[in-house]
Amino acid sequence: MKPISVLFILAMLVGLAAFVPNGSASPARRGHLVVDDDKVECPNAGFTSIQAAVDAASPGDEIRICKGVYAEQVTIRKPLDIDADNGAILMPSNMQANAASLFSGAPIATALLVTDTTGVSISGLTVDGVNNGIAGCAPDLIGVSFLNASGALVHVAVRNFKLPTALNGCQSGTGIFVQSGNGGVSKVEIDHCTVHDFQKNGITADEIGTTAIIRRNVVTGLGPTTGAAQNGVQIGFGAGGSILGNTVTNNVFAPCNDINTCTTVATNILVTQSDGVEVSGNSAGISQVNIFVHGSNAAIEGNETFADIVFDGIREQGDQSRIRRNRVHSGMEAGIFISGNNNIVLDNVVQEATVGVLKDTGSTGNIIAANRFFNTPVQVQDPHTNDVSKLISPKR
Repeated sequence: MKPISVLFILAMLVGLAAFVPNGSASPARRGHLVVDDDKVECPNAGFTSIQAAVDAASPGDEIRICKGVYAEQVTIRKPLDIDADNGAILMPSNMQANAASLFSGAPIATALLVTDTTGVSISGLTVDGVNNGIAGCAPDLIGVSFLNASGALVHVAVRNFKLPTALNGCQSGTGIFVQSGNGGVSKVEIDHCTVHDFQKNGITADEIGTTAIIRRNVVTGLGPTTGAAQNGVQIGFGAGGSILGNTVTNNVFAPCNDINTCTTVATNILVTQSDGVEVSGNSAGISQVNIFVHGSNAAIEGNETFADIVFDGIREQGDQSRIRRNRVHSGMEAGIFISGNNNIVLDNVVQEATVGVLKDTGSTGNIIAANRFFNTPVQVQDPHTNDVSKLISPKR
């Protein structure tokens, strides 16, 4: 047998390399762009504005935002990974309309707009609306918007999206807004963010095509207000998703102080006209209704509510939902209220409520079992009551 030559072996190896599947090829290198408003913290930064870096980036690039204050509105229309250093603040002044509602077409002025793209990740940034300059009810003031867009917000702080006191009745001023329309899709994860000092809603996800995972955030309302009735976290109008492990407090509409005379309520967590939403592991306190689900097939499990004002700790108006293993403290009308059929209310603890579980007259097939009541004069009651779904004031 003739020996195999070295040249032959090398030729074979080259030939094999030519047949490596395309999927195994090394991925293209991602670009790394750096932004610094004054080039003090990052002297070698290539950009002094976030928008300039976004415009220059290729899809999939990474953008680092160095510590500084960036007085600009930013629009993102491509997949990007944006990481902000501690102390990086997006603080636009004299904000202008730069988008429109996909539901109504109404103008929106948003500090950070993500639209018509996927794969946008934003972490570590502070978005501050203190200098927004909006002098009327329109355009709608919003901190961060995902419109027909998907991605993630992680460790982002959104604050001060509110109008002057004279305009506190305007239904404007939302921290984070996710919306789909015209057949578009928005899938957004909002994780470990803080949202406070907003006028209308803290976090909102609306419309068919939207899926929001709202997880481990802290959302704090203004306390008693006489203008816009606030909602801390909202999923509504056909949107889907889950509200998990959040702390939501202090959304109170001051004129609503009597169950028989309230015309509008505030909520900490609101699901409205959406089915199949999970609301689990949250802590919600100080509101007319701490958790209100107006939809069916919901999972309301493992939450803790406290300091309910006027109405209920947990209120479910819909069918075939599961309300299990919640801890409800201080329900004014009731610890838990259900209106609908074939719901399961199981293994909850109600402490100090006027009524433990209220069941609306005419509701059938509900299972109410293995619940524990403390300092609650009436454990279960079948009343005739107000339809609070007519009193909510959702953001749309």
